[in-house]
Amino acid sequence: MDGSKSRTLFSNSDAAYMRRALELAARGRGQTSPNPMVGAVLVKNDQIIGEGWHRAAGLSHAEIEAFANAQEEVEGATLYVTLEPCCHHGKTPPCTEAIIARKLSRVVVATADPNPLVAGKGIETLRAAGIRVDVGLCETEARRLNEVFFTYHEKKRPFLICKWAMTLDGKIATESGHSRWITNVLSRAYVHELRAQVDAVMIGVGTVLTDNPLLTVRLEGYAGRQPYRIIADGNLRIPLRAKCLTLAKQGEVIICTSTMAPQDKIAELRAMGHEVIVFPGKALLDFTEVMAELARRGIQSILCEGGSSLTGALFQAQVVDKVIAFMAPKIVGGLNAKTPIASWGVMHMDAAIDLHDVVIRRFGADVCVEGYIAPAEWNKVPNKRHPASSASLPAAPQGEVVEPESKASRLKNEVSRKEQS
Repeated sequence: MDGSKSRTLFSNSDAAYMRRALELAARGRGQTSPNPMVGAVLVKNDQIIGEGWHRAAGLSHAEIEAFANAQEEVEGATLYVTLEPCCHHGKTPPCTEAIIARKLSRVVVATADPNPLVAGKGIETLRAAGIRVDVGLCETEARRLNEVFFTYHEKKRPFLICKWAMTLDGKIATESGHSRWITNVLSRAYVHELRAQVDAVMIGVGTVLTDNPLLTVRLEGYAGRQPYRIIADGNLRIPLRAKCLTLAKQGEVIICTSTMAPQDKIAELRAMGHEVIVFPGKALLDFTEVMAELARRGIQSILCEGGSSLTGALFQAQVVDKVIAFMAPKIVGGLNAKTPIASWGVMHMDAAIDLHDVVIRRFGADVCVEGYIAPAEWNKVPNKRHPASSASLPAAPQGEVVEPESKASRLKNEVSRKEQS
């Protein structure tokens, strides 16, 4: 990483141009993986002369888009870019070469790139060519925008979101296991939007046996990629006729199991075109190992949709980065009705995990709380191997208030017709 950030005092104009670049970068959300979201703004004589953002993996990078859209000669201009320009050959040529060739006078970078192929070398290349490079403007915002990309490269595992829906009394199902539906159609439409933004959706085999979900994105007019479906199933109890298997394309399903799994069923699943990863040991999967292996396969982000035992195992492994919890104004009671997290917990309230940077959304009468688990929060809780996971159990600070996504409202009727999970 670049250790020589400029100590320049950035101007208000600098900040405004970088915020605009961040706005542009966000337009690529859900489309750029495995690449980060990047935005770029070209400024000359205090006027924006070109803008661009990375639209999808394999397409032009943000800097090249800005050059292509420039309304006048760019020589001598300043480039504001949300991530360090690349300096290596991938699907596209290095952006540093294009910047140097166009003789820009200054490049303002929000944050260095954590990818080892870049990691400060892009900044060094530009400086060596005589271009002034200032680093660190809106760095916090830039890192949050690409939280997935930074987690993947810095922690060598996917960015993991745990999502659940519960009643007002904290239940994710009735005592009989019935759970359709806790939340309203607006909340469920938002979940489909979340699925569209991640590389994979993950559930435990208990959820397969109970709900038989599809785990796909079903939004009106959606033509983007479908997320991988990851099933945690240490004993390989998943039915071969499960919807997530029979209605998936080859290579879209990854089943994480153990050496306890029947070899003939592993062979059957692989013959169906599904990937089966066998982890050593008994049916209790080590989710630190699971996350590391999924990262090695290029999966950068995962939305875990339960059940409670899998969520508990992920908390026990301390690999959860973000929580998205929906609460509906319903009460079901029941001593044995499931709660969102099983097989993990704290004994004292001062050890409770506090969420940070909390945002509260409203979807009709439902409330959605989103927040991050800061790494320091895990220091409150001893890191012990989880006693159980969904792979081994039988089936069965105040934040900002944000109004519902307008897209969710538009999708209400469509999701109501299509949803099967």
